[in-house]
Amino acid sequence: MLFLILSIICSVTVGIIFKVARRYTINTVQIITANYVFAFALCYLSFKPDLSTVGADAPWKLYTTIGVLLPVIFLFMAASIKHMGIVKTDAAQRLSLFIPIMASWLIFKEEFNYIKIIALLTAIPALLFILTKYSQKTKNKWGYPAVVLLGFGVIDVLFKQIALYTNLPYPTSLFIIFGIAMILMIATASYEVAFRKMELNTRNILFGGLVGIFNFGNILFYLKAHQEFTKNPSTVFAMMNMGVIITGSLVGVLIFKEKLTKMNYAGLFMALVAIVLIVISQR
Repeated sequence: MLFLILSIICSVTVGIIFKVARRYTINTVQIITANYVFAFALCYLSFKPDLSTVGADAPWKLYTTIGVLLPVIFLFMAASIKHMGIVKTDAAQRLSLFIPIMASWLIFKEEFNYIKIIALLTAIPALLFILTKYSQKTKNKWGYPAVVLLGFGVIDVLFKQIALYTNLPYPTSLFIIFGIAMILMIATASYEVAFRKMELNTRNILFGGLVGIFNFGNILFYLKAHQEFTKNPSTVFAMMNMGVIITGSLVGVLIFKEKLTKMNYAGLFMALVAIVLIVISQR
């Protein structure tokens, strides 16, 4: 359970950094690029992955898919925040929970007892209540949050498959994924500098470095949690999303002085009930 808690803390911290960064003039592409440069370096320094063990039989299609999806969905998330607002974007990201939950049942053949079913049924309205907020963003560009929802859901499922792949240590797999994402974003940032005359900004690199540190921690602990709960992937999927929502809401109220409605508080209570039921279902 410790790995899940650490992953939740890192995930919420990434959101806090982006929230603070929006107060300044920033370049999202440069922040995301720096993020993966730092994450790639941290993965190498922490684990010293032995790439000589990586052969042609490694799951390269899986690595490439995740390595491309991670930065692409980050960019769509930024576009969604711009056009639809942070509320709808956050809702889309957290509602992506239901894609891996269905995958746990249909793909990973996980058995659901009645307590877990009640917990997941409780989690559905909890998510909707928590994320129901007034937004002044009215432009009808639902394609962005729709891609965010689908993308994060698919990434969750793919990371589960990486956690189950035992022929290579998972830090090596993570290093390869970060490398692919880094190369893609460096190419994108270089294009902007060379052809769109965007200037490199130290502030973007600083924010990107902070995001990279906690993004690395988030994914690392998330994979460890999946290894800890190998037979119950829905536990990780559900508790990660519920935990991020609850912690993020507390941070919003206590630090950023955001206001919550009675419906939001009802959702938080239901989310706590869902988490308790999921923990009970593990026993």
